[in-house]
Amino acid sequence: MSLRPVISALAFLAASIAASPAPAQVAVPGHGVVGVGPEQLRPEFWVKLQADPDRVILSPTEVAERNRRMLAEDPSLHDLERLPSVLTGARVREWVEGRSQPPTRQLFDERGDSVPAGAIAAVVDAVHLDAIPPEQPLRFALVTRRADLRTFPTRLRVFSSLGNTDIDRWQESALFPGTPAVIVHESRDGGWWFVVSRHYAAWIEKSHVAEGSREAVLGYARKTPYLVVTGAKVHTVFTPERPELSELQLDMGVRVPLLADWPADSVVNGQNPYAGHVVELPVRTEDGSLELVPALLPLTADVAADHLPLTAGGILRQAFKFLGERYGWGHGYNGRDCSGFVSEVYRSFGVDLPRNTGDQANTPALDRVGFTEVDTHERRLAVLRDAQVGDLLFIPGHVMMVIGRLDGITYVIHDTTGISHIVDGTLVRVPLNGVYVTQLETLSSSVERTTVDTIRSIQRIRR
Repeated sequence: MSLRPVISALAFLAASIAASPAPAQVAVPGHGVVGVGPEQLRPEFWVKLQADPDRVILSPTEVAERNRRMLAEDPSLHDLERLPSVLTGARVREWVEGRSQPPTRQLFDERGDSVPAGAIAAVVDAVHLDAIPPEQPLRFALVTRRADLRTFPTRLRVFSSLGNTDIDRWQESALFPGTPAVIVHESRDGGWWFVVSRHYAAWIEKSHVAEGSREAVLGYARKTPYLVVTGAKVHTVFTPERPELSELQLDMGVRVPLLADWPADSVVNGQNPYAGHVVELPVRTEDGSLELVPALLPLTADVAADHLPLTAGGILRQAFKFLGERYGWGHGYNGRDCSGFVSEVYRSFGVDLPRNTGDQANTPALDRVGFTEVDTHERRLAVLRDAQVGDLLFIPGHVMMVIGRLDGITYVIHDTTGISHIVDGTLVRVPLNGVYVTQLETLSSSVERTTVDTIRSIQRIRR
């Protein structure tokens, strides 16, 4: 094979990188966030910049069709309704081994000590691979409270570097109340289940999961009427009669059945329902089985009778409800990370997204604009000039949501650990650790490269 095409491609790549401008020097204010003042921290500032903020981007029918296409075409999603009634051991092993790979690098605990090899071996042994049978019946369950999904069946938090105790490398994600899942394996100590949900497969503590029939579990999400959580977080009322339902957190996008015909003269867990919404929530009984019971959400809770209309104004208002929330890798810290943030915002409109940035960036079910190393800085800027509210911008390991343009600069909202600028020829890191509004074009990934030049793809959720 001739090397001439390879050499030519490398030469073109080098020329393209060389043609990209070096990151510009910027004047960084004391708080570290360039070009963002108090007025830019209000959603209505950005709503007013839209020519038609209430125009529906996708109708409910179009959203449903996108969701069907994503479930059918995106390999990161699991269609629970299409799983066979009997699972093979090979299938289960593929799921478990795909998540619980033995660590190959040094890990540290919260005190900064190296995690001993014996402790690692015990966690790996807890996966209990040798107990996977050749075949097993499919078992269904509903999640009863917000619960972590873990790489291994353990609460042990581990970190890849000293001093960085925010990024727990065994924290994968979280599941919310009412999420359906299938139970495929159990840890050696019997305290954890490996579950497969629509968006993720990992370990969850059994105490947060209730096993039920296929009909009860899958039917829960189809019940009508229902409420959709449109606030960042809402909570059921305090309930001493049912502690498992007391001040239960429901995150944005969670859908719960509404018991609209509940008798007005019948109390709910000791409280008159007149000033609340009577909803139906799953609980775990003493034997681990599923029970669906009434609970109260106050009338003041930020909820809606259906998914919100997908509009630019709606996207902005929903995204800003998370402003300032602490960053939580893998939905840690009772928060969310960058991909969880955009997922929950879009879930309030009924739009389904994959869980992780890599899958979101490459899903075939959205309108994707891809970039390679040969794309020039000018081409990237040209595409950004067409960016619209809600477009998702992906750089390696991170996603940002466009909220508008101001004075020729693209502004984004994102859940981020921090941003970087060039100051006096040096890359300066500004820690944020939360949901913030920032400019895009003034950010840098290195002394030689702007963040714009690291964009790998843009996903557009529009007609």
